[in-house]
Amino acid sequence: MLIVKAIKANLIYLGKPGEVIENAYLLWDDKVVKGIVKERPKGIEEVFEFDKAVITPAFIDAHCHIGMARAGEPDEERESNERMDSVLPLIDALYSVYLDDSSFKEAIEWGVLYSCVLPGSGNVIGGRGVIIRNYGLDIEDAFIKYAGVKMALGFNPRKTVDWKGIRPFTRMGVIGLLKKWLIKAKDMLKLVEEGKKLPEEIEPEIRALFPVIKGEEILRVHVHRADDIAGLIMLMKEFKFKATIEHAHDLYKREHFEKIKKANIPLVYGPIDSFPYKTELKHATWRNVKYLVEVKPFFGIMSDHPVVLQRNLFMQLRFFRVFGMSKSECISLITYNNAKILGINDILGSLEKGKWASFVVWNEDPFNLGSYPIMVVAEGRIIHEVK
Repeated sequence: MLIVKAIKANLIYLGKPGEVIENAYLLWDDKVVKGIVKERPKGIEEVFEFDKAVITPAFIDAHCHIGMARAGEPDEERESNERMDSVLPLIDALYSVYLDDSSFKEAIEWGVLYSCVLPGSGNVIGGRGVIIRNYGLDIEDAFIKYAGVKMALGFNPRKTVDWKGIRPFTRMGVIGLLKKWLIKAKDMLKLVEEGKKLPEEIEPEIRALFPVIKGEEILRVHVHRADDIAGLIMLMKEFKFKATIEHAHDLYKREHFEKIKKANIPLVYGPIDSFPYKTELKHATWRNVKYLVEVKPFFGIMSDHPVVLQRNLFMQLRFFRVFGMSKSECISLITYNNAKILGINDILGSLEKGKWASFVVWNEDPFNLGSYPIMVVAEGRIIHEVK
């Protein structure tokens, strides 16, 4: 029999923008949220009550490399990018994650319980991303679902010319190589669908792109600059694939964000607190958040860990507060919005009945500088507690 518990909070952020409940009890069992009530529930053995407590859903990092680029290990141990070729659709990020990375523990202590781990952006196609539990015992236990195929445009895939395989030197070379693979996959899929080829006759790398061509699997595209984003939109029109824009950190005009909104492409923005260390970030500044807030394409935010430490994911919300976003809207960027972009909003992202009981209990308003989590619950289980 599942044991129901309850916790009282002065304020509960449910995850969706505008959805906040004051002075209420959150009920949960060993797995899921059971509901929220205003009166102290009867017949429940374990009821937690804290002064000034505030509850938020567990935070979700929609783009990072945690467990691949590991704390306390030298650079040569980093596994963010596979260097054997430019186009690697069979690569699976899950198999380069180590759950003993100390960054996971620090992230959990600050409320980040779920990560979309992606291959790096040194390749045109870098492999499949994966959504994991930060509190998993190992990669099998941590696995939740796959999160599309990583693709990269712009500077990053053309700076790796000293790596193995066919390597583009220019942005037009990146697009040309990408088109070659997309055209080949499209043509081969047509032959299979017409019965002229058996699937097993097609090389595995091409078959791995069939779901992309059919729109069943999304491309998660590393892209910073306005012209490269325009190029992505043109490619999407030509090949009819689905994509998310990952980063867009160099966009510095309102019209740039309006174009993304018009194209209806989800955006995983950031990382805002990073240093602009390359030319394609020369317009990057936290002040660009102003246009993002005004235009409001559908977006969430990332840490891009280790570029920004995942434990500091929440800290990036301060920039959105500067430009007028409500606290609940800010919370949604790393809860509901990220869950929806990743396709896990049926189980995570908001504290709705039946969803996983994964949430963070703060000693006070999390937007206050001195606030910190006093309890972290993952799928009904307390995994961090400050007594």
